[in-house]
Amino acid sequence: MDRRAYIYAFLAAVLWASTAATVKLLLEGLDALQVLLFTSLFATASLLAITAAQGKLSLLRKHSMKDYWRFSWMGALGVFAYSTLLFGALQRSTAQEAFIINYTWPLWMVILAMPLLKERFNTRKAIALLAGFAGVYLVATQGGFLMPRTENLYGNLLALAAAFCYGLFSVLGKRHDDDKTTSMLIYFTTTLILSFAAVLTFSNIPTLNPAQWAGLLWLGVFATALPFISWFLALKHGDVSAMSSVVFLTPFMSLIYIYFLLEEPIHLSSILGLGLITAGILLQPRTARYHQKKKGPRNW
Repeated sequence: MDRRAYIYAFLAAVLWASTAATVKLLLEGLDALQVLLFTSLFATASLLAITAAQGKLSLLRKHSMKDYWRFSWMGALGVFAYSTLLFGALQRSTAQEAFIINYTWPLWMVILAMPLLKERFNTRKAIALLAGFAGVYLVATQGGFLMPRTENLYGNLLALAAAFCYGLFSVLGKRHDDDKTTSMLIYFTTTLILSFAAVLTFSNIPTLNPAQWAGLLWLGVFATALPFISWFLALKHGDVSAMSSVVFLTPFMSLIYIYFLLEEPIHLSSILGLGLITAGILLQPRTARYHQKKKGPRNW
C-alpha cells in the first residue's frame, strides 16, 4: 500500500482531534453561533481555493437547481445543525464528554439505515449498539452507574442530538456519489449563510482579538477544510479499512489536546466509555463501515 495514504490519514486524524479543545477555548469569549459563523467563513474560503486549485470550479456549473437544493438542505443538516448542536454541547459540558458522545454518529447510522435504506437488523448490530450506548452512559455518568451525575446532562443531550444529525446526514448521503470537494464547498457555503442569519437574529457580530482570530482560522482551515481533503487523499491512495483504523485514533488523540490545552482532567470512565463506543463501531458489518468511512468521519 502507498505509504502516503497513512501519512494523509494520520494528518487528518491529528487535525480533526484538535477540534474539541479549540472550540472550547473559543467559547470562553464567544458564543456557539459566533464561532460557527467565522469557522464556516474560513472553511468556505479554504474549500473554494482548493476547488479552484483542483480545477473543479467548472463542476459547479454542471449541477441542476434540484442538485443545489439537495446540497443546501444536506448542508443545513450535516454541517449547520450538527455544528450548532455540537458547539452548544461543548459550551454546556466538558470537552471530553461532548466530543466522545458526539462520536456515536456511526451507531446512529446503523439505526437509521434500517428504516431509510432497508438494511437488515442482526445480532452483530444489536451487540454493537449495546456496546456503543453503554459507553455513552459510562461517559455521561462518569462511571456512577447507581448514582449518575447529571450536571452536564443538557450538554450531553445536545452532543447526542448532534451525532444523530450527522448519522442521518451520512445515511442520506449514501444515496448519491457526488464530488466530495465541491459538495463540501456548497455545504459550508450554506452553513455560512445560515450562521450569518442566525448571528444577526440571536447574537451579534463580535469584535475579535488576535487570539480569537488565530483560533477561528485554525478551526476553519486546519481542523476542518484541510483534514477533509487529506482524508479523501488517503482514500485515494490506500485501502478504506486500513485508513479507518488510523482515523479511529482521532477521539483518543483529542483527549491529549483536551488535557494539555484545557488542563481538563481525563476521567477513567471517559477512556473506558470511548473504548466501548469504538468497539461498537468496529463491530458493525464491513460493508456498513465501508460506506461510513467513504463519507468521512465527522468530529466537529
